[in-house]
Amino acid sequence: MNSKRTVIFLLLFAGFINSSFSQCTTPGQTPPTAFPVCGTQTFIQTQVPLCGNSNLFVPGCTDGALYSDKNPFWYKFTCYLSGTLGFVITPNAPNDDYDWQLYDVTGLDPNAVFSNQNIIVSGNWAGTYAPTGASASGVNYIHCSSDPADNKPTFAQMPNLIVGHNYLLMISHYTDTQNGYTLAFGGGTAVITDPLEPHLKNATAPCDGTEIRIATNKKMKCNSLAADGSDFKVVTSTGTVLNPISASSLQCSAGFDLDTLSIFLSAPLSTGTYTVVAKKGTDGNTLKDNCDREIPVDEQVQFTVFPLFPTPLDSLTKLKCAPQTLELVFKKRIKCSSIDAGGGDFNITGPYPVSITGATANCVNGEATKIILQLSAPLLVSGDFFVNLQVGPDGNTIIDECDMETPIPSKVGFWAYDTVNANFNYSIAYSCTKNMVSYFHNAANGVNSWYWSFDMIRESFVRNPIITYTNFEPKETTLIVSNGVCSDTAASIIVFDNYLKADFDVTPLVCPSDKAVFTNKTIGTITAYKFAIGNGNIITVKDPAPQVYAPLDAADYYAYPELIVTNNFGCSDTIKKSVQVVNTCFIAVPSAFTPNGDGINDFLYPLKAYKSTNLTFSIFNRFGQRVFYTTSWLNKWDGKVKGLPQDPGTYVWVLDYVNSETGKHVFQKGTSILIR
Repeated sequence: MNSKRTVIFLLLFAGFINSSFSQCTTPGQTPPTAFPVCGTQTFIQTQVPLCGNSNLFVPGCTDGALYSDKNPFWYKFTCYLSGTLGFVITPNAPNDDYDWQLYDVTGLDPNAVFSNQNIIVSGNWAGTYAPTGASASGVNYIHCSSDPADNKPTFAQMPNLIVGHNYLLMISHYTDTQNGYTLAFGGGTAVITDPLEPHLKNATAPCDGTEIRIATNKKMKCNSLAADGSDFKVVTSTGTVLNPISASSLQCSAGFDLDTLSIFLSAPLSTGTYTVVAKKGTDGNTLKDNCDREIPVDEQVQFTVFPLFPTPLDSLTKLKCAPQTLELVFKKRIKCSSIDAGGGDFNITGPYPVSITGATANCVNGEATKIILQLSAPLLVSGDFFVNLQVGPDGNTIIDECDMETPIPSKVGFWAYDTVNANFNYSIAYSCTKNMVSYFHNAANGVNSWYWSFDMIRESFVRNPIITYTNFEPKETTLIVSNGVCSDTAASIIVFDNYLKADFDVTPLVCPSDKAVFTNKTIGTITAYKFAIGNGNIITVKDPAPQVYAPLDAADYYAYPELIVTNNFGCSDTIKKSVQVVNTCFIAVPSAFTPNGDGINDFLYPLKAYKSTNLTFSIFNRFGQRVFYTTSWLNKWDGKVKGLPQDPGTYVWVLDYVNSETGKHVFQKGTSILIR
């Protein structure tokens, strides 16, 4: 039985599984050390060291199984042409189970595969003993864990890759054997083979020429570098050939590829210009890229050996706003052993005091090209400063890779920028048709860029814009300012004193015995109200008394009360509402109706049921069959059932409702005659 496929077994022995495998240390078995692959080659993995079991999220799989990178290998590649990715993982042994998952890690730390659920592209975790991968006939989802006997599909549909994106493919060997597999790409339209041909890029001699550093234009295979240095030769200006005695790359200590390496000579070089030439080494090749394309034989780059001189304080990386660290950059590597961790090799002078509290360096093989100084406080005010070298507690200044001590005085200057403030002022020129707002920013502390946003609809890039508003509701204004280094954001709600909105509520329907109630909802500083009630009355108070609307000629009609308001700026606004005036609110059901389409008495329904709630109305024929039912008195029976006219005669109706004015329940029953 496959333990991955039985949830109960997993739950009982999860602790054993996690404790019986060690942390992965073999290169290629962790995301940061992934194998670089070429889309034109078949990758052969002869055995799989047992390790892993870091938890993994699998989209759509909530079956209780425990998913992890058990006995994994990771592969990395870049998409050079968008399209679909096809590949096949073929086990070397017939009863081996391989699972896989593909991640898009563009711009991310490779270890994000263990925490970021949004970067999963595709995968397959079926327990079937068979080749697996991605193909045109695969399923369009990630298959979850399964029992091998279920023979579930092991291929997913080919995922779509995006040009310029970086991917990691994890292959997990679940069956705990060390049998390997082959990984072959093909069948898709995406291109994961780098079209760039390999070449030498440049070479430098940092000290006396004993070590020569060579850079390539792309990543090359570490195992294609001959350790005896025979992939290169050095030619002097007179044509003398010097052969290196060794070669190495720090990048190969924790990875499979390099783009920088060093070759070493047996003796220093005199000052002058030399040429590094590529050739086939004792391993039978020049440097190879990940697709086994070689750097051309006899390709060459020049380098110059300069007289030895100390490495000065060279430069600082560009400062951020309110910096509390300074990053010193050096042309040559500095020995980390010569850097005082307390920052005692340096001091700062400037328009106001600031001290250095520490110094750190990203040391590789005991050397670093940058030193980061920690300041006692952030630099908030502009000024011209200097980082000065001094003798540290160890009795010397910093020492470079050539064993040269940087002499005193040595300093590098920088300019600290002021922090900025985006707070702004404004003034308003009022009128009844438009308001003009003049915005002001003081441009203090070197501000030289402004971005204004007005209600996220309009924008401006000038310092003091003038904006016209014809809608006087409150407006939000946002300003972002910058002096090229520091930026700040401020926002304000602009409230217009002449904002005016006429509004009122009124009883929408009035029965003969009722009065219409008015509620004024006007917004603004109002100096005058004028209600034209619609019943002949003109009222100039804010809240009119309840009004009577008399029926006209015993017929229903609509009145249209109107409100005109004036504010303290002399501006006015108007709104009109409607009131339905009915001649009766007595609920009654006609004793007869004639559904002949003449527009007179064509329907049967409860009339004037304005003051009813929870209403039901049913109609029955002489056989007791219900032919009509409604919960709205506005729904009317037209004398038909399913579109068929019903026979003339007497029909029984039942009316049930609650009087909304009194709250009393009313039940009525009667008959009506259908006349044709």
